[in-house]
Amino acid sequence: MEETLTYTAFVGENAHRLGAPGDDAPVVKTRFDGDAGALFLIFEDHSGRQVDFDLRGAVNEVVARALPAPSRTGPGRPRLGVVSREVSLLPRHWEWLEQQPNGASASLRRLVDEARKRDPGKERARLAMAAAGRIMSAIAGNLPGYEEASRALYAADRANFEERILDWPHDIRAYIQRRAEGAFAKP
Repeated sequence: MEETLTYTAFVGENAHRLGAPGDDAPVVKTRFDGDAGALFLIFEDHSGRQVDFDLRGAVNEVVARALPAPSRTGPGRPRLGVVSREVSLLPRHWEWLEQQPNGASASLRRLVDEARKRDPGKERARLAMAAAGRIMSAIAGNLPGYEEASRALYAADRANFEERILDWPHDIRAYIQRRAEGAFAKP
């Protein structure tokens, strides 16, 4: 399931929803140039990972750097979306994989697909919880009640979580609530 990457930028406590980096880099660049001393935090919405856009130079340079890198070519079957990477396993694991029909790669793909199908609701909740936790740590780590809110998030205690973040700045609270929504979903 391929997700379209979207971003949210925080300038201080104020959130600015962004779309694709190439589309919104000029907006962020203009805001940055207007107040280079402002604290900018940009998050990839789905994963909650903090990203850095290099805002130096002209707008067209910023846009060029913000666009995703071209897909790499090399070992594997790039046209099929197959990417070669290194996997470290113990000798007993390699022995088992070598005995499987269709080879080690096919066996690993089957194992991953089976694991993904086993409990997708639980996996989505875990990923949402991790994303919300990363975001909270970065933008709310110094806010009152952060530790308690974090514990409530990881305990999937929605009522306690909501109570702990009630006094946080509006944009921060709203963004974290949106990102944490999946963490409280019943699988």
